[in-house]
Amino acid sequence: MVPELLTIADQSLGRAEIEELCRKATPVTLVQCELEEQNLSSLDLRSWRFESCNFKRTRLSGAKLEGSQWIGGRGGFADFSGADLRDAKFRSVDINNASLRRTSLGSASFVRCKLTGADLTEAKFLDIHLEEVLLAGAKLPRCSFRKAHLQQIDFHEADLRQCDFRDAVFEQCSLRDASLNDARFEGADLRGADLGGIRLMDAKRFKGAVISRAQAAALLAELGLVVQ
Repeated sequence: MVPELLTIADQSLGRAEIEELCRKATPVTLVQCELEEQNLSSLDLRSWRFESCNFKRTRLSGAKLEGSQWIGGRGGFADFSGADLRDAKFRSVDINNASLRRTSLGSASFVRCKLTGADLTEAKFLDIHLEEVLLAGAKLPRCSFRKAHLQQIDFHEADLRQCDFRDAVFEQCSLRDASLNDARFEGADLRGADLGGIRLMDAKRFKGAVISRAQAAALLAELGLVVQ
């Protein structure tokens, strides 16, 4: 039998109240609740649903958040480091400058979210779904996007060093001015990516990738050549 969901709305909740809800052993839905700057680290919040909540600067490090849902809301500078976010779903959430270091993101989904300046160093990205996500200035070194279908992702000025984009497809994405040292793009389809700021001397980073004639012309223009 599926347990009945418990819904809490328009409440300011601290760690003690959240721990009491956890003891009810049922998934909880929080609607428009205030969690700002609370310490919720290491709590078991699996399958919880957060709708339009304020969790700015909230500590969720090491929390069990597998299957959780985050709909709307604000979580700037929240700390998810080391949390289990497998199968979690984020939709229309602002988590700018959040820490997601060492998080488990297997099969997680981010749709229409803002992760500007977020730190995803050492995050595990297996089968992650990204769509209309702002990752400008984010830290993603050594992350794997292999075979991913990336839709409307803004990596502007992001740290993408040693990232694995092999066989990935870019659709309306931006890599403008991103740091791409030692990133791999073999088999990637970059025709839907903005490569602005990439110099011809850096083009070797895209060895084995597919680019459009317009993109090739932009690179060759640095040598004064005109492609017709």
